[in-house]
Formats: sequence, structure tokens, C-alpha cells
Amino acid sequence: MAAAIAAPSVLGQQRAIRTVTSISPQEKASGAKQHPQLLNEFGGAYTGPQAKYAETVGRRIAVQSGLSNAQGDFTVTLLNSPVNNAFAIPGGYVYVTRQLMALANDEAELAGVLGHEIGHVAAQHGQRRQQAAQRNAIGGTLLQVLTGALLGDSAFAGLLQKGIGTGSQLLTLKFSRTQEYEADDLGIRYLASAGYDPRALSSMLASLGAQSSLDARVMGNARSVPEWASTHPDPASRVGRAARNASAQKASAGARNQDQFLKALDGVLYGDDPRQGVIEGSRFRHPDLRLAFTAPSGFGMENSASAVSISGSGGQAQFGGGAYSGDLGAYIDSVFAKLGGSSSRVPEGDVRRTTVNGIPAAWRSIRANANSTQVDATVFAYDFGGGKAYHFLLLTPAGQGIGPFAPLVQSVTRLTSQEAAAIKPRRVNVVTVKAGDTVQSLSRRMAYPDYQLERFLTINALKAQAVLRPGQRVKIII
Repeated sequence: MAAAIAAPSVLGQQRAIRTVTSISPQEKASGAKQHPQLLNEFGGAYTGPQAKYAETVGRRIAVQSGLSNAQGDFTVTLLNSPVNNAFAIPGGYVYVTRQLMALANDEAELAGVLGHEIGHVAAQHGQRRQQAAQRNAIGGTLLQVLTGALLGDSAFAGLLQKGIGTGSQLLTLKFSRTQEYEADDLGIRYLASAGYDPRALSSMLASLGAQSSLDARVMGNARSVPEWASTHPDPASRVGRAARNASAQKASAGARNQDQFLKALDGVLYGDDPRQGVIEGSRFRHPDLRLAFTAPSGFGMENSASAVSISGSGGQAQFGGGAYSGDLGAYIDSVFAKLGGSSSRVPEGDVRRTTVNGIPAAWRSIRANANSTQVDATVFAYDFGGGKAYHFLLLTPAGQGIGPFAPLVQSVTRLTSQEAAAIKPRRVNVVTVKAGDTVQSLSRRMAYPDYQLERFLTINALKAQAVLRPGQRVKIII
């Protein structure tokens, strides 16, 4: 059933936002089914005191939505992901990355962004996006075109689910401006009813906008993971509107809980988790697998718990591993076979062999046809010895074969033990400002070779001319 909630419009008038007031058994079952897949795609669940804290805050804000009055009906997960992201799906499942939690500067800001995501679910924005996507499934990215072509071939019917595509693509479609405004309004209302300062969503939106701008400035960053700012259009433009609507709540004296938040946040992992490999610029390195490779110019990388995806206008690729018997030809066949399922027939093709930076390698390309669209699918595999093999799955327009990915497949190299040992995790360190400390002096302690000041200012929501006071607590990355 649905209820109408009055919320301020863009022009300050009253407009009704229709929201659901229950979690159906079907939604619970669907959410439970999607939950493990989402965990895999977004780095897995982060464990530790920060996860428990995020769960407590998330459940406190979730019950304000009216979807359920029982906090136990909501599953709130802190994701082990190095990008700023948060989302919720029907069934009471709410997610926030440790990176976005680190961008927040108090508990109310964390609650605000989670309330915004829960608002999307309460207003059923996700279902509307999926319907619109299905009605307008023409064109799209090259990934969509290529996977669509492969899906038309019986040998690759499972590619979208098992290969390069992610099962959460519809969950990460952009919201419309109207949907963003509605979720903002609901998030502000939830903050006020939970006893938080409703202005916290506005300040969190400002930080997200600043982080998005900084990300765009940091040249050479090839990361292309779905970020909150890319699926929630233009957060910076919504800052003023959210602040004005918060003032109408007459609860601006609500809690921010900054001290509790910073205490809980201290020590959280920041950036890439070395156990899943690290992306620095256009280079990927994995200390446990003892390997590295470089994305071609103009291509971005996305790292998940089980694979690395490389995407650009010229094609799509995914790096992963699998069971290896010592025969690269058989390994390549097994990769193709898994894409289509056990009942699929893998097209015939010759396996070509070579050596890449001293590593035995082999590859095979096949052609897939569907609805007059043709693509080349290539598996390029490497024998790392000791019963270990890894591969790229490449998708390019028909006739290109490896094409734009030639530099990628030739860049794979081994890491020495010293190089692997040198890859260290970064963490948030909450420090107390001492007399004489400035934004410039503290920023020099940031564990980055570039943009130290900009990173320090952004993560602490500070201006360049800010004057720090002794006793103030700020975040640095060590």
C-alpha cells in the first residue's frame, strides 16, 4: 500500500511524494537473492567496528521511512569498496562503502546519505528506472551493445551474468532530477524525525560534489567504478536546495554526533584493499597474485572482489582467474564454456601461443553473431606456474580481435617479492590539531604523492583559507 507524504518542491510549494509503507515478502526474497551478488561486485562486506557503527546508524534512519518500524527488518552493509557509493534495494537492504563513510564528517551526514538512498526505495524509484531502461533499451554503451549481441548467441547466453556484465547494472542507472529531489526531501525528513540535524544532507552533498570535482582533476586516475555522483546526477547543484528545505523542518538543532563518528571511523581502510589488488593511475597491481598490468590510454578500470573490468569506447575487458590443469588451450576453452553454461557449444578456433614478459601465454578469438551485429570475443591467458593461470576476456567490434587491447595484454608482468611487499594499505587517521598546525602542514602528512592539500581539504570539508583551532579533530590518510 502507499501513502502520500507532503514534501517541499523546488519552488517551495507543497508536493506529495508517494511512498510505500511496507516491505513485501516478494521484495524480501528478491533482496536476499541479490545481496550476495552485490557483495561480490562491490568488494564484499567490510568487517570491524566501523561496520557495526554504520549498521546502527543505517537502521536508525531506515525505520523513519515507514517501510518498517522494526530495525531488524533492515540489513545495512558497509562495503569494502574504495569508491564513494551508497544505494539501497527493495527488501530492506541498504549499502554504503567505507570510502563514502570516510568522506562524511559526522554521524548525521552518514545518516543523511543513507536516508536519501532509503528514500529512493520508499518512492519506488528503482522500479521506475528499470521500466524506463527496458522501454529504452536501444543504443547505450558499447558494453551493452556487445553483451546484447553475445546474448543472442546460444553459446553466450550467460555472458551478461557470468562474464563482463554486472548483475547490478539496473541498480546503478542514473536517477532523474525529479527522483533526486524527492529522495533529498525524504532524506531530510528522515533526518529530522530521527533527531538529526536535517542540514546534514546538504553538507554531505557538498562533500560529494567536491570529491567528484577532485576526482576529475586527478589526472591519470583510470578508475571507472560506478560512483555515487555518477548515478545521482549533480549533487553540488542540490546543496542549496537541500539546505533551504532543511530549514523548513524546524529541527536545525538536531544532533550531528561528530565526536562519536570520528572515534568510530578512526583506522578504517581507505582506498584500495591490497588483498583485492590496487589501482594507481592506469596500473593495476596485486601483491598476493604477484602480477601487474596497465590499462590502455583512454580506458578505465573497475575492481571487484573477483575480477577487474577495463572499459572504453573501443571495447570491454575483464581480468580474472580459474582452475588450471597446465594446458592453456583447455583453460581458454573452459573460460568460453563457463560464459554460456554447461549446455552451450563453444565455437571452434585455433589457439595461438606466445610469451609475454617471460610468461607463457595463449589466446583464441571467436566471432559471435546476433541481429546483424557481430563482435569478437577473445580469451588471452597466462601460465604463471605452480598451477596458476589468469586471463583477460576481451570484447571488441567484429574484425578487430584483440585490437585496442594489444597494449593491455602485453603489459602483464610478474611482481617481485619486494615490489609486492611494498604495496601497503592506506587508512584514515583521526588526529587532534595542535597549536601551530595548519591545513598546509597537516596536508603534507597525507600518504599521497600528489594533490595532498586538495585531498586533505576535501575529506575534511574545509576551505583553503580555513584556520584550524587547537583541539579540533581532523582526518588524514596514512
